[in-house]
Amino acid sequence: MLQSAKRSYAYLSNYVKLILIALIITICIQEFIKKAPYNLLNHHHSVIYTLTFSLLTISILAFYFVNKPRTIYLVDFACFKPPSILRVPYATALEHGQIILASQPKSLKFQLMILERSGLGEETCLPHPLHYLPSKPNMMDARDETELVIFSAMDSLFQQTGIDPKDIDILIVNCSLFAPTPSISAMVVNKYKLRSNIKSYNLSGMGCSAGLISIDFAKNLLQVHPESYAVVISTEILSPNSYMGVERSMLLPNCLFRMGGAAILLTNRRSHRRDAKYVLLHVVRTHKGSDEKSYRCVSQEEDKEGHVGIALNLDLMVIAGNSLKSNISTIGPLVLPASEQLLFLFNFLGRKFLKLNLKPYIPDFKKAFDHFCIHAGGRAVIDELQKSLRLTSEHVEASRMTLHRFGNTSSSSLWYELGYMEAKGKMKKGDRVWQIGFGSGFKCNSAVWKCNREIEATKYSAWADCIHRYPVNEPEGGKL
Repeated sequence: MLQSAKRSYAYLSNYVKLILIALIITICIQEFIKKAPYNLLNHHHSVIYTLTFSLLTISILAFYFVNKPRTIYLVDFACFKPPSILRVPYATALEHGQIILASQPKSLKFQLMILERSGLGEETCLPHPLHYLPSKPNMMDARDETELVIFSAMDSLFQQTGIDPKDIDILIVNCSLFAPTPSISAMVVNKYKLRSNIKSYNLSGMGCSAGLISIDFAKNLLQVHPESYAVVISTEILSPNSYMGVERSMLLPNCLFRMGGAAILLTNRRSHRRDAKYVLLHVVRTHKGSDEKSYRCVSQEEDKEGHVGIALNLDLMVIAGNSLKSNISTIGPLVLPASEQLLFLFNFLGRKFLKLNLKPYIPDFKKAFDHFCIHAGGRAVIDELQKSLRLTSEHVEASRMTLHRFGNTSSSSLWYELGYMEAKGKMKKGDRVWQIGFGSGFKCNSAVWKCNREIEATKYSAWADCIHRYPVNEPEGGKL
């Protein structure tokens, strides 16, 4: 709370400084105008005074324009739509579970219980190696899945935007669990014959929030490379990462994670200031890795039998909530109206110094944002954030429907949610969107976008052939 108050004070101080500087410059100009006709112009040093004032004005303007951040535009994005032959309906999950876990009835019962309460629908997809019995994916299978997901999304992005692959200046790929050599970014460079001087990066091991880390990375690069295009690719490759053991904490990801990926085109070119879909306003990153519990709450490890999987700690939701609070304390002063900031400040002062018995005030972020994209990590994650942020069912509709239709697609889930809003015709010019992602480490990252123009649904959308069926009512369980 104290940190939040300090940040609010810092932002207010910055505004006061700007006002004072503007006031001083205005007074100087007025004095110059008053004296110029009578004294300065007739003074033998008037030329020196005039030149000095001119140079000062030019210097101030130059300093402003040089240090002014470049506007970052989101031209368009594309999400991978898995082919229907890869879908995993409940009946398939039940059959596979009964065969694979035949000797472990307790583990089977637990996995089916999680699946039926997960919020996933009948059309989520898994890569083809995981459809086999028994499943034994290899490196070639993982590469095939990578090419299918990423190249499909990239092809769609180039079709939508009309951008030539040779025009791409920056390429950033994030995939947590599959890190081959050559890298995935090298696969993309090779496939699309990108320029030899492209700035290419491959991020791994950063969890479900890595998509917004990549956006922040691209934003920083675009600040120093004028007139550039940047492509961000967010995905998770599942073929080599299915857990084959019986540990309950490691069976959860098998029930939630599904195929998915997204390609996003960003630029700082002012030529796109009218046709770009969104303008990036803020990216705020919170890392709780210095705390041991936070660091270990989501980790890839081996069980007692040597099976590798992702273990989820029981404290995950508590840690996620604490990370969100830290993130909110940073992003709040940037986006909340003054009325909400004052209520927060008065509440804090009353509890801290007047010792009043008040509950901590939770700002109403509905006054700052029109839409919310909450990482579709699972029904429990969405429920918890809806409660914490006091959101309505409509505000979390995109997250729930993304989880239902596509499952937890890791770092790309936020883009399926944004695509859902566009397909529903909800995105209007001037609307503000808040994307919130969580990931191992433990990290909570968020991005704020402003809709730059009216957006209509397109045939390229991953939702194009099913949006008419949504929203759907989520079952409470018992499907199996």
